[in-house]
Amino acid sequence: MLCSLSTELDERDLGTITALEKQLGKTLLAFSCHPLKPAEISKEQLAKIQEVESKLGISLVAVNS
Repeated sequence: MLCSLSTELDERDLGTITALEKQLGKTLLAFSCHPLKPAEISKEQLAKIQEVESKLGISLVAVNS
């Protein structure tokens, strides 16, 4: 399972979350989870992924499509 920030919330969903944030006095982040399995990769492939992660300042996950 892989979770990422939700990017497809409609206006109603965003309004609900915003109202809850105001009520709680806290910022909330919305995540969606996806049933993906990590891919097996070699040491060389891992090194290439880590190089791009460092260059871009992000995290990458190799999955089976």
